[in-house]
Amino acid sequence: MADDLFKALADGTRRTILDELTEKSGQTLFEICSRLSMRHGLGISRQAVSQHLAVLEAAGLVETRREGRYKFHDLNVAPLRHITERWLDPPAPAPEKDPS
Repeated sequence: MADDLFKALADGTRRTILDELTEKSGQTLFEICSRLSMRHGLGISRQAVSQHLAVLEAAGLVETRREGRYKFHDLNVAPLRHITERWLDPPAPAPEKDPS
């Protein structure tokens, strides 16, 4: 899962999508596309945004839910917590046993 996570974070457009979902989680594809265009000047197609969202979802950073005919995208920060716990807050090493 870590490989998918780092792959997802490696792309600037995907990081921008995460920034937008951080500001307002629960957006539809239309809302995300509009925000990318208007706030960031990114003129990418809905299909391209959808593909970026699929990569983010595969990495566990985005979760989707359906309500009627709408699909909402929510930010999931749990995978990022795993990274910070792994390197920024590692568990204390076990004490060495006395050989005697």
